[in-house]
Amino acid sequence: MQTETIGLATVDLGNALTRYADWPSPTTIIADGPYGVGGFPGDPHTPRELPAWYAPHVAEWSQRALPETTLWFWGTEVGWAMVHPVLDLHGWEYKGLNIWDKGVAHVAGNVNGQTIRGFPIVTEVCARYVRRVEFENEEGEPLSMRQWLRAEWLRSGLPLYKTNEACGVRNAATRKYFTQDHLWYFPPAPMMDMLARYAEEHGAPTTRPYFSLDGTTPLTAEQWSRMRAKWHHAHGVTNVWRENAVRGTERLKKGRTKALHTNQKPLSLMERNVLSTSDPGDVIWEPFGGLCTGALAAARNERRSYSAEIAPDFYTEAVARLKDELEPANETMPLDG
Repeated sequence: MQTETIGLATVDLGNALTRYADWPSPTTIIADGPYGVGGFPGDPHTPRELPAWYAPHVAEWSQRALPETTLWFWGTEVGWAMVHPVLDLHGWEYKGLNIWDKGVAHVAGNVNGQTIRGFPIVTEVCARYVRRVEFENEEGEPLSMRQWLRAEWLRSGLPLYKTNEACGVRNAATRKYFTQDHLWYFPPAPMMDMLARYAEEHGAPTTRPYFSLDGTTPLTAEQWSRMRAKWHHAHGVTNVWRENAVRGTERLKKGRTKALHTNQKPLSLMERNVLSTSDPGDVIWEPFGGLCTGALAAARNERRSYSAEIAPDFYTEAVARLKDELEPANETMPLDG
């Protein structure tokens, strides 16, 4: 296994399936793998083959992800639709679909109006998923977070309306945090801390702390804050990402004209993935590295990244790119006299 570490970026030559166990758990996964169009060696020729192709990767992501992990899944609309049931089966909760609009210049001059049988496609999709967090009750039965919160409070023997008193609110706790319908809200960490403390002080005596995540130690606000995916809002940014396909100096080329990688992503979109769902110091996974634009976006924003690329040519170019972008240029020292 060949590995290069350039600053905060680690890049492996090989199949990501052989590397996941050695990578630290991710806060963000950027999966820009096969699209089911036969675009490169190993890419299935039809989207129908994608579920079986992705299944072992998704299983590994699920096993090694954290409650705060976000998965960005790039693909065509039909490719994503085919893989969605696999993601759902392995505990990934769909949060939204983002559309990359490359603009009409992406196809201008390349469409035969006499033979085309549909509107020209100028988009790709990037679906956002988070981990579906589950807990166990005293009998070892799996519960959703919403079910577990209610079960733990009822275990204390306290009436439900007392959750409002615990949080210092009029009715927000019963209306939001302990509701049983679709209007349920994730309790903020300070509220969760107050709920746990109140249950311990006023609830029935117990050897298992109320709302304990491990069944032994009391819950803390810091622990609870890490029980859902991170999200940093950028005002004015919608789920339609209007960004031209990579061209100009950003496009890596083979020779003077031919694109090195036909599906190179804009650095700005990779940075959007990274910045919205992680913090400096967090770990970013890029299982299908290509030219490692995700790793570059992570390093430029003080995140650690772990990428794998199975094609030697792409691996070599990705490493060279990261070295060029991330390693400081050698300065020539002036000669005396």
